[in-house]
Amino acid sequence: MGTDVVKLTDVGGAERLSQRVLSAWNKQDVDGVVACYTEDCVYLDPNTRGAVVGHEAMRRYLSRLFERWKMHWSLREFHPFADGSGGAFLWHAQLTPAAGGKTAEIDGMDLVVLRGELLARNEVYFDRMVLFGG
Repeated sequence: MGTDVVKLTDVGGAERLSQRVLSAWNKQDVDGVVACYTEDCVYLDPNTRGAVVGHEAMRRYLSRLFERWKMHWSLREFHPFADGSGGAFLWHAQLTPAAGGKTAEIDGMDLVVLRGELLARNEVYFDRMVLFGG
């Protein structure tokens, strides 16, 4: 992965970025996901209890997450920032406990800020109650 600038105002750039990132997440490939982020990345989701900062913290978080859940993500819509430095990715996910159980269908959004072609900040938003049958 180089340091090419991805312009998310270009449909092709947004599509390539989302395919690369979602492919790594769907494979539940810890190193592949971490490679999509800057070394000093900031990642937040409703389960992190604060920011996950940097590759090592992200690797630890993902290892635990992928042990507990089988996941599949698909892009629904993309809304770029005017300057192309990121945007809002609306997605649909299917999450199943790794130990078995009911699959939760969840819709949510990632707010992403890029540095080059890597994610520097990723804030994930969804309703956690869906995971508990709510």
